[in-house]
Amino acid sequence: MARLDPEVMIRQAGRLAGDLDEMTGPVGRTAAALVSAADWGSADSVHLVGDGDSYYAAVSAELAFRSLAGVDCAATPALGFLEYEAPWLRSRSGGGRRLVVGVSASGFTPRVVEALARAGRQGAATLAVTGVPDSPLARAADHTLPVRLAGGEPSPGIRTYQASLLALLLLAVRLGEARKHHTRDDRDDRDDRDAMEGEIAALRDGVARTVAGLGDACGRVAELVGDGPVVVMVGSGPALGTAQYGAAKLIEGAGVFARGQDLEEWNHVERFAGPYDMPLFVLAPPGRSHARAVEVAARATELGRRVIAVAHPRDTAVVRHAAAVLPVAAHSREEFSPLLHHLFAGILACRTGQRLGRAPFSTGLV
Repeated sequence: MARLDPEVMIRQAGRLAGDLDEMTGPVGRTAAALVSAADWGSADSVHLVGDGDSYYAAVSAELAFRSLAGVDCAATPALGFLEYEAPWLRSRSGGGRRLVVGVSASGFTPRVVEALARAGRQGAATLAVTGVPDSPLARAADHTLPVRLAGGEPSPGIRTYQASLLALLLLAVRLGEARKHHTRDDRDDRDDRDAMEGEIAALRDGVARTVAGLGDACGRVAELVGDGPVVVMVGSGPALGTAQYGAAKLIEGAGVFARGQDLEEWNHVERFAGPYDMPLFVLAPPGRSHARAVEVAARATELGRRVIAVAHPRDTAVVRHAAAVLPVAAHSREEFSPLLHHLFAGILACRTGQRLGRAPFSTGLV
């Protein structure tokens, strides 16, 4: 693999607001047409299957399917789905329909392709979320939700991650519409659906302001990250997927060993691990686990960890426990918060790699 310019990650981050603006409407309309044509409103469970970034996007989207669509939802790595979920799809159906969504930006991830093919043979409805509509993944699925991006260049996945995440969130909204799950009594389905899509589209400015504010902040935090042998990022619910994605970008972009972990699991296990001044990123979007994120940040600081909060700067509850802050410039409902809270990952990976003299993917076997 040719040596990549670390700045590619900065360039990709700079295009995220425009991508969100351009894609929300078209992808939402395509998702609506697919849900209607395939009658997925009768599905009582959804499996989200992917590897790497695609899996992390699926973890980040689980809550949206549960709360906005009213279906059971599980995000599973492709091998785990193939060996431990797919064999029992029929016997667990209980008469209800299952929708299996395979996510792969390239459409060529072998086990994700195999997962959709096997799910189809087991009687599940299948959908490919991919940027390549004529890929093996698309051919293995009943239907395809395309997430094409113009002007791509080789890079750790940044624009592709947002595109996959956005597609999953919009699919959850449209599935909830078909199931009449998030319709208020005084509003029709279209009003409620458009309001939710409007919330996502309105995040464009927040994405742009967050990316703009992260440049200097990520440079400062790279000083904390670069001299540590290991980095841990913690979050829960949708933020767990973001933590896993953020850790992956540090590995891919800077060769730093990083791990994404659940808030409570870190407190239960990893808080006992040294070195005791290791950097700990606490992802703290408003929502169900915010109070626990504050408690974990406080405990980590007491233990001597260098806590970096990924949070709104005015979120004093968590910020006061942090040695540094990666600012998130806007708020959203928790289901959509990953669209804002993942933005630091590529920029931080770039600045850390530059500090260490490393290019993306340059430190491992390729």
